Amino acid sequence: MKTLQSFTDKTAISLSFLCTIHCLAMPLLVVLLPSLAALPLEEEAFHLWMVFIVVPVSIYALTMGCKNHKRYRVLLVGGVGLCILIATVLAGHDTLGETWEKTLTVIGSSIIALGHFWNHRLCQQHKHNSCDCSD
Repeated sequence: MKTLQSFTDKTAISLSFLCTIHCLAMPLLVVLLPSLAALPLEEEAFHLWMVFIVVPVSIYALTMGCKNHKRYRVLLVGGVGLCILIATVLAGHDTLGETWEKTLTVIGSSIIALGHFWNHRLCQQHKHNSCDCSD
């Protein structure tokens, strides 16, 4: 179970970085490689699918980690990041504009990644501290 929790923390961090890279690098990549413009990576659907993947992965990893290390602030941090990301997707490009959409997506993704990094680190410390090793 702890291995799955660790895997989901790492997955959520990776997805957060993927989302950030998509938001920040896609305009540059489309300019450098015009054939990328034909791919549906710039659509709102990408953000929607990322949220559908990130939310359950994050909820699982953060709740399982908090059951382990009992530091519920981690759940709060991850929850704030998720709320920012979900609100950004729901508001969309038309309401927020491109700059605010990207800014809020990067902020939400960074907060989620921070929460998962903190969760993973605390779980590793808890695992080591509860070990009956004679080091």
